Amino acid sequence: MDETQNNRTSLVKGAKDIAKEAKRQASKNFSKAADRASDEYSAHRSYNRFQNEDEEENNYNSYTQQDGHYAGNAANDEDGASSDATEGHDDEDEIYEGEYQGVPAYNDGKPREGQVALGQPVSDSLKSRKELENERQADEEELAQQYELIMQECGHGRFQWQLFFVLGLALMSDGVEVFVVGFVLPSAETDMCVPNSGAGWLGSIVYLGMMFGAFFWGGLSDKVGRRQCLLISMSVNGFFAFLSSFVQGYSMFLFCRMVSGFGIGGAVPIVFSYFAEVLAREKRGEHLSWLCMFWMIGGIYASAMAWAIIPHYGWSFSMGSAYQFHSWRVFVVVCALPCVSAVVALTFMPESPRFYLEMGKHDEAWMVLKQIHDTNMRARGEPERVFTVSTDCMASALHHSITPSLHHSCCCSIWLTFMRCFNYPVKDNTVKLAAVWFTLSFGYYGLSVWFPDVIKHLQADEYASRVKIHNDERIEDFTFNFTLENQIHRNGVFLNDRFISMKFKAVTFINSSFLNCYFEDVSSVGSFFKNCTFVDSFLYNTDIDDSKLINSSLINSSFHHNKTGCQMTFDDDYSAYWVYFVNFLGTLAVLPGNIVSALLMDKIGRLSMLGGSMVLSGISCFFLWFGTSESMMIFMLCLYNGLSISAWNSLDVVTTELYPTDRRGTGFGFCNAMCKLAAVLGNLIFGSLVGITKAIPILLASSVLVGGGLVGLRLPDTRANVLM
Repeated sequence: MDETQNNRTSLVKGAKDIAKEAKRQASKNFSKAADRASDEYSAHRSYNRFQNEDEEENNYNSYTQQDGHYAGNAANDEDGASSDATEGHDDEDEIYEGEYQGVPAYNDGKPREGQVALGQPVSDSLKSRKELENERQADEEELAQQYELIMQECGHGRFQWQLFFVLGLALMSDGVEVFVVGFVLPSAETDMCVPNSGAGWLGSIVYLGMMFGAFFWGGLSDKVGRRQCLLISMSVNGFFAFLSSFVQGYSMFLFCRMVSGFGIGGAVPIVFSYFAEVLAREKRGEHLSWLCMFWMIGGIYASAMAWAIIPHYGWSFSMGSAYQFHSWRVFVVVCALPCVSAVVALTFMPESPRFYLEMGKHDEAWMVLKQIHDTNMRARGEPERVFTVSTDCMASALHHSITPSLHHSCCCSIWLTFMRCFNYPVKDNTVKLAAVWFTLSFGYYGLSVWFPDVIKHLQADEYASRVKIHNDERIEDFTFNFTLENQIHRNGVFLNDRFISMKFKAVTFINSSFLNCYFEDVSSVGSFFKNCTFVDSFLYNTDIDDSKLINSSLINSSFHHNKTGCQMTFDDDYSAYWVYFVNFLGTLAVLPGNIVSALLMDKIGRLSMLGGSMVLSGISCFFLWFGTSESMMIFMLCLYNGLSISAWNSLDVVTTELYPTDRRGTGFGFCNAMCKLAAVLGNLIFGSLVGITKAIPILLASSVLVGGGLVGLRLPDTRANVLM
């Protein structure tokens, strides 16, 4: 890295000496046509910011097309009108607007501005590393200013909106992936006969896959491109998400969901990096905030589909006795549709022109910029406007370009770029951003687990308060062919009774006797027989097994054709619809916060919104202390989600703008990986506290959110920054 910095700095250092030598030779070597082009060029619009001396600029603002070099831009008409790029040229071979001729290669053997001749001694080698980095940063700022002017020339219009919806589908897929885990978890674990020791692995392993995916795909996007990496990562997600709906074993299902999470992990860092690089400064904060709404749309989509599909087990089908396709699998397939749509739409979009410039692919960058310009101008009804890019602007990017390292492996190259995120001047920003991402995610995902489980406990307590208790009952010669629900039978005697095609739902028999009873086609959801006695009884096609017979005895009783395997019981959950509805309300509550953050992002600033939102979210957690009812907890969930969304949107924008282009995907990917790590820890810690105490989750969430908000206020303000 030091060698690369020295080479780049030496190129800039030698520019002045080269200019003086070229000045003496200019009068002998430049033809009359070149002098005329130089005089007329002063009236032409240029993005060149490297202006030092008037006399030197007159010699270098135009080039002759000799030995592979390109000519300068043609002179404009006196009234400033643009000429047609398809027209011919005159006798002096002038280059017309819109005819970008490319940038000469590094190794053409001729010194240019900012470059020293081969063998010239490097005088900057004695400079400190910090000085060299400062000079390089100054050069990058010049390039960023020029690129900003180009994007303003391209305008904001149809192209940005097309890319907005395409990338929105990718971001929507990330939101769907997060919600799918929680919605299919109860059904998948029950359907696949998962023991208690394996329960809960699904949620953690998906977040782990997303954590590694964010780091890998974000780093890779800085090497091979935003569009290409996003296409591959989304394809991986879509394929394995679709495959997971068909696998039968829980281990294989875990593997598919982990790889699916690994694929979708690249969505967030790449999407925001990609979209930010085609936006002008005055549009960036607002439109990146609007893009965040697609994550909310993904949550609403997943909640609505779960509500409409999972509890309807009539949609299930089977292929023989070995293959069962229940409705939760249909839900998994439906949730893969946004990802598939994003992959198809993304194939029609170009690569980021800012990435092309950073990689030294100036011809490709110019073509994409021209496509953006022409698309927007046609949509405005101005197709005659010709896209003009100063060749000096493209050439000035030459010594900022990153040449891909050919002697490093892919993973090694990603790691080296990651380590550069901890170099001056972005080191402090990386540490602060990681802390803010971790604290915000820890509080958000921790409470997201805690809220629904607390509501379930409140529902269970309310359900238990309505239990019917029967003591010392005696029932003879009676046929039960209906559902018994939420009952306790103590010291009962059942004599010559028949239990046919019925269901026990949350029914407990304590110290009861079943004498000469007949059980056929009976299901017992959440039901138990404690200290009971079965005498001369016959049980056929029931799910009553040893796990439900607690300290019970069987005398001359037999079981025949018992139901084996796991029986789907989620349709019997009294709160199935309600759980999906609560999640739907919580996600919908994000909408007002999304709109407010988008409208105010550029007005009150990213940092004010980030810190204020996190502090207010932390304060709102204290009101959970007074949440003694189900409706109160749901209200607090909606309030918390509405307050915290502004922090998420601001953090996405700030992270995108703080990193330079060559490290933007890597830095964003690392921060998003810290987010997913915090999600795993939040699930484990907050989930273990459900039903035990209310104080620890409330105090923990409040403290980390307020602390993270205060750290966020110490970040640099990026509202007026151009993309480095």
